[in-house]
Amino acid sequence: HQFLPLDVPIFTDKFLEHWKPNLSIFIDSEIWPNILFQTNKKKIPLLLINARITKKSFDRWRLVSSFAKNIFGKFDLCIASNKESENFLKILGAKNVKNYGNLKFSNTKKNINKLENDFIDKIKNRKIWCAASTHPSEEIFCAKTHLELKKIYRDILTIIIPRHINRANEIHNQLSNLNLKVVKYTNFTEFKDDTDVLLVDTYGEAVKFYNISKCVFIGKSLSESLKDVSGQNPIEPSRLGCKIFHGPNVSNFKDVYEYLSSLNAAKKVENPKELSQMIINELKADKTNNYEIVEKIENYGTNTLNNVIKEIKIYINN
Repeated sequence: HQFLPLDVPIFTDKFLEHWKPNLSIFIDSEIWPNILFQTNKKKIPLLLINARITKKSFDRWRLVSSFAKNIFGKFDLCIASNKESENFLKILGAKNVKNYGNLKFSNTKKNINKLENDFIDKIKNRKIWCAASTHPSEEIFCAKTHLELKKIYRDILTIIIPRHINRANEIHNQLSNLNLKVVKYTNFTEFKDDTDVLLVDTYGEAVKFYNISKCVFIGKSLSESLKDVSGQNPIEPSRLGCKIFHGPNVSNFKDVYEYLSSLNAAKKVENPKELSQMIINELKADKTNNYEIVEKIENYGTNTLNNVIKEIKIYINN
């Protein structure tokens, strides 16, 4: 592993002269003009994998269309992550564009993150749902959903994983003002049978909670102020068999949500009452359907990965 230098000609030229790569693979939306130009000049094959061009990025590139065609025309192969990006890449001047689907659905190893046994013992008899990557105002939305759910399930536990844990104290105060009993994950020894909300105030723990949840609300999807850059990635919980719920603003991962929606694995919600009813339906539902969805997602991810590897091998073998 070696960090790329700043995209300044003198630095990128030294980098390439020293490392002398045989092949250059860029991922997602990493476009660095100077290193691309110099790599191409040295006749090193250039690949763009899981390419993702949003409408916003596309519109920006169109403002400098001749420059864009000069850049994207340097790639020997572009593998798009969705149909929209495939079309945008062709318009922007990419010559060899293919689309096998979103590589982020592939999963090469099973995640075995587990919660502590002490904690599992405390929640084993509770009905559970989770809200992840939440942004300001969405925690209140989830709290109101919890209050609706509590009318049916007195033992309901809502787990909230904010996108930015530095907001934990602020969220704790907001939810406590709604007369909810809130416990932070770092203080889980304070967790009791009547705790309403577990507030996860640590990073990298989300998978542990997806493993015990049937329903996950994905944040950054309700706020109008974030409309142009909305949505967080729902792939991780969907791969674990969770039903995904989200607000109307998911432009960042539009194709992912469309795919999950086609499997009946993701649904849009507008208000707490609607979300609570959907969660109730899922808590009552048979899990068999969820396992079938997981299998379809795994097959999709495996096929995508295999096709991408097959394309890369052509350049490795040459």
